[in-house]
Amino acid sequence: QVQLEESGGGLVQAGGSLRLSCATPGRRVTDYAMGWFRQAPGKEREFVAAVDWSDSITYYTDSVKGRFTISRDNAKKTVYLQMNSLKPEDPAVYYCAARTQSYHSEYPESYNYWGQGTQVTVSS
Repeated sequence: QVQLEESGGGLVQAGGSLRLSCATPGRRVTDYAMGWFRQAPGKEREFVAAVDWSDSITYYTDSVKGRFTISRDNAKKTVYLQMNSLKPEDPAVYYCAARTQSYHSEYPESYNYWGQGTQVTVSS
């Protein structure tokens, strides 16, 4: 059983930083690609970032490149999303997802497991 547990969301001022964590206490996911998605009210869930199983290859949507960093620590069974220079357009519920393939995808339907989400709010 794959379990994903996000944490680290909250309220931050524009320009500030947050680090989201995604713990995977169940089945080992070291050979799975991991992704972060976000969903704002009234919008579809969108891809934010992903990392392949080895942590050596990462992918980002254009709007977060240079500001967000995804990483994984397979020993700690945790995936991180460091978010810097947060902007008013970043607020959403952020979801961690696992894909039973070693390489990433930008399509939410290609991910097999999802966390419950964590809210990120940015004040201007």
